[in-house]
Amino acid sequence: MGCGHKDDKASLASSQIVSFSHQPHQTPSTPASKEVWKKGGRMFSILLAVHLALLACTLVSSGAFEKIAVHDYDVFFLLTVMMLIVIVWIIFYLFGTSWCPDAILCKDSHAGPIWLRGGLILFAIFSLVMDVFKIGYYSSFYSCLSAIKIIYPIVQAIFVVVQTYFLWISAKDCVHVHLNVTRCGLMLTLTTNLAVWMSAVTDESVHKAHSKLKKNVTEEIFRWLMKAGMRSSSAEECNCNSQICQIFKNGYFWLYPFNIEYSLFASAMVYVMWKNVGRFIDHHSHHIHRLKFRLFRRTFFVGIVLGLIILVSGLGILILYEVQVNSSTESSKKSQALTMYYIFNIVCLGLMSLVCIGGSVIYRFDKRDMDRHKNPTRTLDVALLMGAALGQYAISYYSIVAIVASTPRDAISALNLTYALLMIAQHTFQNIFIIEGLHRQPPKEDHKHNSHQKDLYGLTFVNINAVSLRVPDSGSTLAPSTASGTETIHPSDFVRSLTAPKKMNWRRKFLREISMFLLLSNIILWIMPAFGARPQFDNDTELNFYGDSMWPAIVDICLPFGIFYRMHAVASLLEVYIMS
Repeated sequence: MGCGHKDDKASLASSQIVSFSHQPHQTPSTPASKEVWKKGGRMFSILLAVHLALLACTLVSSGAFEKIAVHDYDVFFLLTVMMLIVIVWIIFYLFGTSWCPDAILCKDSHAGPIWLRGGLILFAIFSLVMDVFKIGYYSSFYSCLSAIKIIYPIVQAIFVVVQTYFLWISAKDCVHVHLNVTRCGLMLTLTTNLAVWMSAVTDESVHKAHSKLKKNVTEEIFRWLMKAGMRSSSAEECNCNSQICQIFKNGYFWLYPFNIEYSLFASAMVYVMWKNVGRFIDHHSHHIHRLKFRLFRRTFFVGIVLGLIILVSGLGILILYEVQVNSSTESSKKSQALTMYYIFNIVCLGLMSLVCIGGSVIYRFDKRDMDRHKNPTRTLDVALLMGAALGQYAISYYSIVAIVASTPRDAISALNLTYALLMIAQHTFQNIFIIEGLHRQPPKEDHKHNSHQKDLYGLTFVNINAVSLRVPDSGSTLAPSTASGTETIHPSDFVRSLTAPKKMNWRRKFLREISMFLLLSNIILWIMPAFGARPQFDNDTELNFYGDSMWPAIVDICLPFGIFYRMHAVASLLEVYIMS
């Protein structure tokens, strides 16, 4: 396992790299070299991940039900062990694998962009705050709880810190030593993040269902909903009665959405690292585009202003919805809140659909070439967009069937039907816009044109006709310029160089406005369901049509994918904005 003993595949790969260095016109991405890093350890690591994911899924889903003899502390024990193993492997990678000679021969410039790593750090900070609240909550009645419930958030906090540091410095690595160990370690890391995500989603769903039923159920049902794991046989000893305990409890449940998104962001970055293990990058075809993020340049501010209006309005709607639906038992206030929620979303989704169609039309006039180079990060982005959208598609189609087949129909049902149809349309048009934007080449900077432009901008206050002094009167303008090594510039070229950028950049400006508007709109559409505005549980049409057991199960399974879609769309739209 030492650095001097590489895998046979790594040795063969190194010999191929040497041979290619003497042949600059050939690329290492030939079919023969691709087979070097796509077999063997990959299949074993995939099998390892599948078995661990199935085990974790079985325990997490079983631990959510009282009648099954699997308790939540069994789930916490498994997750704690998995996180500890991942922490040990990350330390081995950082201080062992990455320090080996020729361990990282190249880096993937597309993997782990700065905005993705910045989002990961933001979610990691809130996840750490959630762990602190969890520790404070469980410590309030530690005498009657299993010790694993206090150990788990401590280990999770360490796991978040170590993994975030690991992904920040190693997300672009293409490792060429310890291939099998690295692949298995990355797959174990990915599976652990998915298991933590499943546990958080299940815990949040149980808490939401408990909060909905707590106002109208008896004490017997209330105890049935409580999770097991208490040493004492008396449930009353573990009630959270103090004010500080209630603050901790409500705080960490409100922070669950950030921890959920953190696990998914980390899983996506780890998957790209796994794809890059043993990969060779041809720098002749793998262009590195150093794009600058300029938020307040080359923009009309229309997209930002409209997006901020949507964002602020959505926050107000969310607050009113929470107050009128979750804090009030009057049916009239509930109907008002649902009507207000549906109208806001219909307007927002309608605008987003129109804007996405407009952006796709602008792409038809875009002269940039399509980027067809191999890019695992972009492939994953497209797959996640298409896959995560299936969750919201499923909810929308279930709602459409229930509304059309149910009688009688009222105004809320009509709004709900419009909302479901627009949700399908908006997801479809937005995916088309984002995928097309991700496959466009960044704008090419003409350095030759820019050097002339810089020289000519210095002559702005000089008579333009004076520029003609550099141009001979005779028709043989090429000979003197070639002999002297300088290039002559005609006054008409000077005028065109000053006016050409204004004529050519209108597409980029409009695409930036569209991207920024969609980005801010997706943020509010992520915030609303993530923090409690879920009309699927408050509208009686679907609940009466599918029953009290089937419809909540459908929403609990599909809604997390819809929430993740919004946040992943934000990251993708930010990349489209920068690429425009």
